[in-house]
Amino acid sequence: MTESLIPVLSPAEVFEISSPGRRAVFLPELDVPKAELPEELLREDLPLPEVSEGDLMRHYVHLSQLNHAVDTGFYPLGSCTMKYNPKVNEEAAKLPGFTRTHPYQDHCTVQGNLKLMYELQEYLKEIGGFAGVSLQPAAGAHGEFTGILMMRAYHEERGDTKRTKVLIPDSAHGTNPASSAMSGYQAVEIKSDERGNVDLEELRAHCDDTVVGLMLTNPNTLGLFEEQVLEVAELVHGCGGLMFGDGANMNSIMGIARPGELGIDVMMFNLHKTFSTPHGGGGPGSGPVGASERLARYLPGPIVVKDEKCDCHKEKTSEVSETSEVYACYHLEMPEASIGRVKAFYGNFGVFIKAYTYVRMLGAEGLKQVSEDAVLAANYLLARLKKVYPLPYDRTCMHEFVLSGPLPQAPDVHTVDIAKRLMDYGFHPPTVYFPLIVPEALMIEPTETESKETLDAFAEAMLKIAEEAQENPDLLHKAPHTTPVTRLDEVRAARHPRLRWKPS
Repeated sequence: MTESLIPVLSPAEVFEISSPGRRAVFLPELDVPKAELPEELLREDLPLPEVSEGDLMRHYVHLSQLNHAVDTGFYPLGSCTMKYNPKVNEEAAKLPGFTRTHPYQDHCTVQGNLKLMYELQEYLKEIGGFAGVSLQPAAGAHGEFTGILMMRAYHEERGDTKRTKVLIPDSAHGTNPASSAMSGYQAVEIKSDERGNVDLEELRAHCDDTVVGLMLTNPNTLGLFEEQVLEVAELVHGCGGLMFGDGANMNSIMGIARPGELGIDVMMFNLHKTFSTPHGGGGPGSGPVGASERLARYLPGPIVVKDEKCDCHKEKTSEVSETSEVYACYHLEMPEASIGRVKAFYGNFGVFIKAYTYVRMLGAEGLKQVSEDAVLAANYLLARLKKVYPLPYDRTCMHEFVLSGPLPQAPDVHTVDIAKRLMDYGFHPPTVYFPLIVPEALMIEPTETESKETLDAFAEAMLKIAEEAQENPDLLHKAPHTTPVTRLDEVRAARHPRLRWKPS
């Protein structure tokens, strides 16, 4: 890597070059009456550096270049899927007709927005095999919580209040137990069998009239499709429970399998994963829920409905048939037995636009190809790496796979060492130490958008690191070596964080 000849300023150096009177921004002359700020809002001293616009820009642009991003490099995080996000999505979300509207406007003035939401609901219903969809939940975990609240409403309406436990496979997403607990239920773990499926015998032992339902992540966090999903659903439904589907991994089965046809009663979609919206840094997210016939009436609302006759197009409908598709009307309505709102307004509309654009750009065949390519990429990487890295469940994987970090030939090298060393090769580390049922887990998800050349480069780096682990383990223990910040004391950093720089 060639070092820049232009000096880059650290925070300390920005202060050191500060010169009184040097400014990066010049405000225009005040053209309104001057008003004094309240004293409690003012500081006696604010020691900010005084620097030029050029120095200021170089400082912050350089900081941005120190970040790893999906636009600059491979991002193999398992479960999270920082996939490439088509830039056309961003352009669509910036259209003035979308950005200059407000949720409180009369529905007749935002028919385009409502039509987009309605059609997105319909697409998700078709993709998931559901009777109804609500776009309200703000993220995957929020969608989980919403689904459990709908299951609770279903049981309570029947007076079935003795149901107190939610069954959760040990291969489920980590937020599932929290969603159950927040809904007032007890989370009960169900072990996996030797092939990474739900253990049917253990499930059968827990199925009784106290079961609210089971939360099934399929494909699960091992990257494996639940081979006995129909038997699992039959057992849970047989004891009066319901099936919740964690749809975070839909990007491996779109166009191939529909969860609603596999016995799932309610499921959340991650628009910010499967449908391409960026979600780095914690947001923005969107976790719509789809529901079967028996649970659709409990969906959170309002949702968008379509009416062939309405007053929004009086002038236009006088010229054409009253039932013209062109002038159909869209408005908001609460489902019959809705659990109510779960979010302000109607959900994250900007995310809806991006997901809608993604679906329309790809179409049905394109979405199926996304799944097929994601599965192909993961199995290609798995085939290259499992010869060296231990594989706890030796099966064809779906969109991701989980290796075990400890190498038999290098027992003193741990997953964290492998992950840190990958940074020296220019790759973002995969997800580590999750799922918990795999010791020293390395969870790798290549996504459908990466080229064979990128996958090969990543595989070569992983294989080279395995060699280094045997020949020079200390190299890995002290990695990374080429990053601006090397190995940190992560435990101390978590317990005693330093969140801002202070001048000495």
